[in-house]
Amino acid sequence: MANVLIAGCGYIGTALGSLLAAEGHTVWGLRRHPDTLPPDIRPVAADLTSPETLQTLPSIVDWMFYTAAPDTHDDAAYRAVYVEGVRNLLHALTLQQAHPRRVFLTSSTGVYGESSGAWVDETSSTKPTEFAGMRLLEGERLLLEGPFPTTVLRLGGLYGPGRASLIERVRRGEITWGNDESPVYFNRIHRNDAAGALRHLMMLSNPDPIYLGVDHEPTTLAVLLDWLAATLGVPPTRPSESASPRTPRHPANKRCRNAKLLASGYVFRYPTFREGYTALLTLPLPK
Repeated sequence: MANVLIAGCGYIGTALGSLLAAEGHTVWGLRRHPDTLPPDIRPVAADLTSPETLQTLPSIVDWMFYTAAPDTHDDAAYRAVYVEGVRNLLHALTLQQAHPRRVFLTSSTGVYGESSGAWVDETSSTKPTEFAGMRLLEGERLLLEGPFPTTVLRLGGLYGPGRASLIERVRRGEITWGNDESPVYFNRIHRNDAAGALRHLMMLSNPDPIYLGVDHEPTTLAVLLDWLAATLGVPPTRPSESASPRTPRHPANKRCRNAKLLASGYVFRYPTFREGYTALLTLPLPK
């Protein structure tokens, strides 16, 4: 069994930590307020953006996962988490003479510059035009060019337990898709598959540096909304006449291939949004 440190142990990290702990691994969860972690994850109270708090990491780290996410969507927050946070943690590990076998980073498909709906994979050009993708790419490079073997999992949009408000908005008829003629494709992955893919890559003897973590079917918002409406038995969504038309190109408009992750042996629990949202529909409504 191994000693695992999950830095930024939040939405994905907690699911991953419980998955690994159930298999007998010793899991440490680093976050600013670790009191909300489940009992199977050992707490480490630290702030990745404050180097002085990173001086007492676990003495032995066999595997490290960096699954942190910023609290706000602005350049300063992304720089703090994905650039300064990564740099601070690498420095702390080096000072403490830690030698993890491999570091794993959860990045995003936002590092790609494609915005015309074309297909991309791990070899595609990374020329992000948005600050989020730029800072994520900086963090990737810090780790990939750093002192430890690194694998980056570029995730699509996350959904899952606790992130299913779209269901209720469709049920109440509060959401419609934009009135535009050019389809905009989005890539998704269920939280449990994101955690499962990370666990799978950890078990490989020599994983590649970069994988795409998306499900089998990039879809437009219209397809997802209409499927949810039909499944819920409510009137189908319709284009909003008041919505301003989208431009022909959209920063999120690309279709990501998961062939490399599949070839490595990972089997998706939720291959498309249909299986994922069907599972969410069986969960009790939040109080």
